[in-house]
Amino acid sequence: MRDPDKVVQKAGNDMKVTAVIPAAGSGKRTGAKKQFLEILGKPIVSITVSVFENCQAIDDIIVVVGRDDIELTKSILKDFKKVKDIVAGGEERQDSVLSGIEAITPESDDDIVVIHDGARPLVTKELISSAVTEAKVSKAVVVGVPSKDTIKTVSSKNVIMETLDRGSIWLVQTPQVFHFSVIKQAYERAQKIKYRATDDSKLVERLGISVKMIMGSYENIKITTKEDLSIAEAILRGRGN
Repeated sequence: MRDPDKVVQKAGNDMKVTAVIPAAGSGKRTGAKKQFLEILGKPIVSITVSVFENCQAIDDIIVVVGRDDIELTKSILKDFKKVKDIVAGGEERQDSVLSGIEAITPESDDDIVVIHDGARPLVTKELISSAVTEAKVSKAVVVGVPSKDTIKTVSSKNVIMETLDRGSIWLVQTPQVFHFSVIKQAYERAQKIKYRATDDSKLVERLGISVKMIMGSYENIKITTKEDLSIAEAILRGRGN
């Protein structure tokens, strides 16, 4: 009799894994397009893509940037073998991710799509691999970290309305990983009804599909402000990169 665990593992290994990396931000808070700002002499988009390039769990990479930035991005990423396409994004992140999903040529509905913000250059190969492995079983996975702070909801006048139970609060990060059929259906439905969300998993949740949360890293920050650049540089130096 065959070992069922080995059968599952073999089926999972046959799944094609494509990373979609949206990097079409306008850089309103950093004063420049953050995907092209440099950390230790390298553009952020290059640092982010290099982690996926060197991760054995990833087969293909699709990078989504502003239409005017395609040629520049091609020049920056010209030596990356797994980058199969660089496509134009849309007005908002959700539009850009959809463009990336539409650029995928799946081999089956069970292929894996890894969505990761281009402005999170501190992701690790190990974290990506863990999320992909879990998604092969769970179909929908996000990474995040438990909140260290107390979270409160406030009114429009900044009056505290409620103090939330910190024990059940997680801060969501990327990568967020899904079976191709799941994320494609989620995005197509959102586009049809003109629904907007701040992350990919929310669109999947609206399909009634359970999403698994796994432990991310407090170092996996998103570059949003100029101060984040200094933090990212310190972390990379600490890693010896």
